[in-house]
Amino acid sequence: MSADTTTTTSTSKGLEGVVIAQTQKSKVQGDIGKLQYHGYNIIDLAENASYEEVVYLLWYEKLPTRAELEAFKVRLAADRALPVEIIDMMKMIPYDAHPMAVLRTIVSALGLYDDTADDTSPEALKVKARKLIAGMPTIVAAWERIRNGKSPVDPRDDLDHSANFLYMMKGEMPTDTQVDAVDTYLILLADHGMNASTFSARVTTSTLADIYSAVTTAIGTLKGAAHGGANQRAMEQFQEIGDPDNVDAWFEQARAEGRRIMGIGHRVYKVEDPRAKILRERARALSEQDEEGRKWFEIARRLEERARSDPYFIERNLYANVDYYSAIILQQVGIPVDQFTALFAMSRIAGWAGHIMEQWADNRLIRPRGEYIGPVDQPWVPIDERG
Repeated sequence: MSADTTTTTSTSKGLEGVVIAQTQKSKVQGDIGKLQYHGYNIIDLAENASYEEVVYLLWYEKLPTRAELEAFKVRLAADRALPVEIIDMMKMIPYDAHPMAVLRTIVSALGLYDDTADDTSPEALKVKARKLIAGMPTIVAAWERIRNGKSPVDPRDDLDHSANFLYMMKGEMPTDTQVDAVDTYLILLADHGMNASTFSARVTTSTLADIYSAVTTAIGTLKGAAHGGANQRAMEQFQEIGDPDNVDAWFEQARAEGRRIMGIGHRVYKVEDPRAKILRERARALSEQDEEGRKWFEIARRLEERARSDPYFIERNLYANVDYYSAIILQQVGIPVDQFTALFAMSRIAGWAGHIMEQWADNRLIRPRGEYIGPVDQPWVPIDERG
């Protein structure tokens, strides 16, 4: 008897509460608002680590020594440049294409230029993962310039990951505050348990597909508004409000229309998302630099307070999540709103790659069952007799 015809005893909509794999990458404790990467508290990592250190931790399951970190940075820097054919391909994409659609397409195309794409040995996987984590910021930055009629800026090997990305996107050296904000953002989004995009990457990997296919799958999953696209929607929401004095009226209208408040609530956290707490303070610090920044932060702060005073949000334990204040931070750093989710992908590639490696190490085809609820044993009706 096939798996699909076996009687199911229970159905978990959205696989909620179902454990599908063991992992050493991250531990999410939604009931107490705690997140750890391989045993290290996200608060400690955000305050003390660099993004490169976090990538190393997720891949090698230990923090690097100074020598190991420097060697890792050198290897990452060496992998930043894209094949000229890829840049030429990007110049042929419609300029109004969404950055996430471009990223998904170009990551897939990178697999065509890797003659070892199907080598899934542990060391080969790390090499390809390194190429992806180094190359994705180049793709995002190059697309921003190409779609604005500018030439891509070549990566520099003397800059760290976040600084180099901002340099390639803007064509000028970023400030230390901007680099710190982006690096913190990348650290906080690097992994988060068995989220939808990570799960989709592991499903693809379980079929014995290559890492480019798995990451392309993950990017497509992250693109959705219910997952990675929420940070873009959160900023668009703040822009729609427009002024701090409009918050109350906007909130009442949104609630009357049954609209979702983007960035409020999380599938796992029933207390405050620890990442949101960190990003709120980063956003506050950035907002003090100019009047425009203060406006966006004040809109976000007032909307959060208004939501947290509403019985609906209180009863359901709905708090600001990581997307909420990250939108303010990315706006302040000068990232275009429709690029927000692409930066999410730039961060989460660290976790995706770690999970892909983990899946390969102990693989089994992921094949859940579906509970059939349609009709059975229907008689065949000739086509001329169908009403």
